[in-house]
Amino acid sequence: MKRPSKQAPPGAQRADPNLRFGWWSLLVFLCVGATLEALHGFKIGWYVDVGNETRRLMFTLAHAHGTLLALVNIAAGLTARMVERFTLRPSVSFALIWAALLLPAGFFLGGIVIYDGDPGLSVWLVPVGAVLLFYGVARVAIELSKLR
Repeated sequence: MKRPSKQAPPGAQRADPNLRFGWWSLLVFLCVGATLEALHGFKIGWYVDVGNETRRLMFTLAHAHGTLLALVNIAAGLTARMVERFTLRPSVSFALIWAALLLPAGFFLGGIVIYDGDPGLSVWLVPVGAVLLFYGVARVAIELSKLR
């Protein structure tokens, strides 16, 4: 006997990229965290030496932001699937995914090459990612506040 299929909200298909990206990036950043723990545990000088404090900070920020933004993408996708009249706009989906790429990438790449205690030039990806994140979160909050 065939079970009745539950009809998904109209905008649920737009949630799929954020859900897929969120779960895969969560896996990647959990692996990054485990790698950082191993570098610290095995006392790898390139990571733990006193002169590499900036690198350690940049890599930790990349891991933390990447993990958090993976969860933000999962939350956005689940919100689009669960809230009946909410649709995840393509621009919001794009902004959240690219914020989750640019923010951690800026921190990570900025920590690879350090100039006298300052991160590398790639750290300039961070503000671009932050603007995309602010836009995506603000649009979701505005759209949800319109629902009654």
